[in-house]
Amino acid sequence: MSLSMNSVFARRLYLCWLLNNEQKPNVPKLMEITGWPRRTLQDVLKALPGMGVGLEFVQQGVRNNDGYYQLSSWGPLDPHWIERHSEQLLAAIEHG
Repeated sequence: MSLSMNSVFARRLYLCWLLNNEQKPNVPKLMEITGWPRRTLQDVLKALPGMGVGLEFVQQGVRNNDGYYQLSSWGPLDPHWIERHSEQLLAAIEHG
């Protein structure tokens, strides 16, 4: 099955999948996994609540940025669809 998708939207869906499947995902860890620049990750994280996705930062440690992100709600997104299409989402991102 071929998946035609805007790479910006695919990036958002893929990041949701990572946030749900990685252990304590923070920006440095997500940068390592995705290869995306810090600014790109921060922009995508900022965009998720605008899509209706519940996103929380769990503070851990004394510094403001010590902690990790977690989804509190998928909003209108279907996590099962995203799981089934994660490889195709990656392909859309790479070719976008």
